[in-house]
Amino acid sequence: MRDVHARLAAWMTRLGMSVRVDAAGNLRGVHPAAPSTVRRLLIGSHLDTVARAGAFDGVLGVVLGIALVQLLGRRQHPFSIEVVGFSDEEGVRFGVPFIGSRALAGTIDRDLLERRDTSGRSVAEAIRDYGLDPDAISEARVADAIGYLELHIEQGPVLERLNAALGIVTAIAGQTRAQVTFTGMAGHAGTTPMRGRRDALAGAAEWIGAVERDAQGVTGLVATIAHVEVEPGAGNVIARRCRATIDIRHADDGVRADAARRMAATAKEIASRRGLDIEWEPRLDQGTVAMDPALTAMLERAVVRSGTPLHRVASGAGHDAMIMAARMPAAMLFLRSPGGISHHPDESVMEEDVAAALAAGLNFLDELAGTLS
Repeated sequence: MRDVHARLAAWMTRLGMSVRVDAAGNLRGVHPAAPSTVRRLLIGSHLDTVARAGAFDGVLGVVLGIALVQLLGRRQHPFSIEVVGFSDEEGVRFGVPFIGSRALAGTIDRDLLERRDTSGRSVAEAIRDYGLDPDAISEARVADAIGYLELHIEQGPVLERLNAALGIVTAIAGQTRAQVTFTGMAGHAGTTPMRGRRDALAGAAEWIGAVERDAQGVTGLVATIAHVEVEPGAGNVIARRCRATIDIRHADDGVRADAARRMAATAKEIASRRGLDIEWEPRLDQGTVAMDPALTAMLERAVVRSGTPLHRVASGAGHDAMIMAARMPAAMLFLRSPGGISHHPDESVMEEDVAAALAAGLNFLDELAGTLS
């Protein structure tokens, strides 16, 4: 992250932007407005990604924000432009996403700062380790902004199937995340009879299959168990404990909540039948977030003026825009993901789509300037 900050900060500085890293580790560069105005537009995305991922998820949006400032040259609008590279959107280390954007939105609390990673280090300690002050988190909050724009790869196949370079995001689907722990009793793999075993891994495996069948039966519902830890993890010992993460998403919050209740009830039933203890620990309950109608309409007109066909899509993935939307009007533009691939080394983007996004971005900035002049 230090290397990323150094490289992007050097680029921002060459463009005449003022640069800082806030107490949550967000990289923030400001392109000044025309004199006598304090209004500010935020353009941002995240600098982190998941393990063994690709090169474009998140960071492309930050690079495009800086590129827009570069294309403006010496032009100034009646608002400053703050490009933000958020520090932790994915939530990989601490199990809670959007730490960087939560700081700007002012929604980081003591519980979040005390959340710990698998090595026992807290969020606050990680911030100190980086040389920042977690007690200054409140200073990262955005007090006044006219809006937030995020450019991001789609991370799915919809735009490619439409042969579309860009997509206007209408809403971001809600998410439920939890850690589910099955606890049984360890035993010798060779001497413990099959009947009567309290095998935590076997119970978790039955539940994982049930979750998949449940999600397949509901249109638009997706549920993913992507991380499993088994104790003691020896090849000749029955599993005493199995921890699994679950991620449930749907654009309708009611459907998502019902699914979470069903899947938790299924885990409880399986555990009871197998003589296991069960713990369902909520990690995230993020509602569906609609993008701002006025800012989205402005972005749509910008895309059309750039000569790119207009397509509207909903996002199944979570983004910093859903956090920022609670504080200010937010809009989001997707770029096509070739092959629909993301969170994978083969993740890519097409140069002509990047050019189209930059053209639309400049049109957006010009129209926004016109409304504020």
